[in-house]
Amino acid sequence: QVQLVQSGGGLVQPGGSLRLSCTTSGENLDYYTIGWFRQVPGKEREGISCITGKPAYAGTVLGRFTTSRDSAKNMVYLQMNNLQLEDTAVYYCAANFGVTNCALGMAYWGKGTLVSVSS
Repeated sequence: QVQLVQSGGGLVQPGGSLRLSCTTSGENLDYYTIGWFRQVPGKEREGISCITGKPAYAGTVLGRFTTSRDSAKNMVYLQMNNLQLEDTAVYYCAANFGVTNCALGMAYWGKGTLVSVSS
């Protein structure tokens, strides 16, 4: 069982930036597909990025958000720039072993971290 640990959420002003981190112990995340998702209460969960080797992004965040790996730290990041009010949500990292399509579902989930964008 992969336990994903997240950090980096918080409160930022519109136009600000935030970096989320996702890691685990006992497993090498280089062998996992990592997706980032977000959810607002009352709305469906939205997939925002997916990284195996090449990252892919939802159109709503393309050009503003970047996901990357730091293999030496066994870490996956979501760098969020130019945050807007509508980006406010609980953000989750999630993982599947191997190369998978994030849109088809994820096996392991972090507990989520709140990103609040407010002026």
